[in-house]
Amino acid sequence: QVQLVASGGGLVQAGGSQRLSCAASGRSISSYNVGWFRQAPGKEREFVAFINWSGSNTFYADSVKGRFTISRDNAKNTVYLQMNSLKVEDTAVYYCAKQWVHGGTRPTDFDSWGQGTQVTVSS
Repeated sequence: QVQLVASGGGLVQAGGSQRLSCAASGRSISSYNVGWFRQAPGKEREFVAFINWSGSNTFYADSVKGRFTISRDNAKNTVYLQMNSLKVEDTAVYYCAKQWVHGGTRPTDFDSWGQGTQVTVSS
């Protein structure tokens, strides 16, 4: 089964930008639809962005639409999340995972969760 590792998080100023990476090992990431999720302190894990296996279809949570961009480079076995115009409310641990059942954006529709990477946005 594919293993996914999220990286690229850190401290960033409000209004700034950051790019997260989701690297696959064990199998080619091109076989999978991939989602980004995040979990803030005291909150449930929530959907952020989705990309299908080829990159032709993307979908975003309303809270990040217009600010975040999901993309993939299957040759590098990597999915990216470009985050612009960051807000303090974006502070969370960000996770990537693959979809195992089509059509949903719930965390339970995904598996092979990565390690997560902390994103902290300061005012």
